[in-house]
Amino acid sequence: MTFNPCIVVPVYNHAEGARALIGRLAPLGIPVICVNDGSAAAPTQSLRQLAAAHDWVSVVEHGENQGKGAAVQSGLRAALERGFSHALQIDADGQHDSADIPKFLTWAKESPGAVITGQPVYDASVPRGRLVARYLTHVWVWIETLSFSIRDSMCGFRVYPLAPVVALLDRSRPGRRMDFDPEILVRLSWAGMPIVSMPTRVIYPEGGQSHFRLLQDNVLITLMHVRLVFGMLWRLPRLIGRKLVPEAWARARRKDQLDEC
Repeated sequence: MTFNPCIVVPVYNHAEGARALIGRLAPLGIPVICVNDGSAAAPTQSLRQLAAAHDWVSVVEHGENQGKGAAVQSGLRAALERGFSHALQIDADGQHDSADIPKFLTWAKESPGAVITGQPVYDASVPRGRLVARYLTHVWVWIETLSFSIRDSMCGFRVYPLAPVVALLDRSRPGRRMDFDPEILVRLSWAGMPIVSMPTRVIYPEGGQSHFRLLQDNVLITLMHVRLVFGMLWRLPRLIGRKLVPEAWARARRKDQLDEC
């Protein structure tokens, strides 16, 4: 596989954050696809100006807000259509340490068939309630995969190998809002894709704007876990067999790398 990465940035009214992020990404020389997820008029115009000013920046438009997961999926599809092999997902809200991007891409190049996902290292800015909620999701993910390989399922800083991931999107139709990030990792784990966790600094900027909807998104995440638990139950013999006879399962996976999920 020729390693040809790009960067996908979902954006919803984070125009200033996107502008600052683009400035930090410029020295990398990597194409950037911003997905404008139905932002207001002023942020939309700002994104278009960024794309006009930089030939390595492009914008995919959603006419109305569809959710972060939908924006990421549109970005991944656009990246594959443009001939990229991998896409690094990073948010525009300033939480992720863009200085770690070269390390993420190095790991992805060395393991091109794996997802490289961030394992947050928090500072004092993280709200305690967020930590508790994230840990509950982690526990459910460990149950759903019968594995501890996914150290953090909610960090939106990761590198995807595009062809198998988009193929899985076509088959499984995962959530389109805040439920996307954990669900896609569980489904990729079911399919046998290696998940590699990389520690990375995560902050909650003072005055930062969060689009997490406390009630609606928690309901979506709860329903997602219900779906995944039932999905895990009928996959249970296969998941257990993978642990008991790993060599045989690895040979089967080489024959059919991504079984239907």
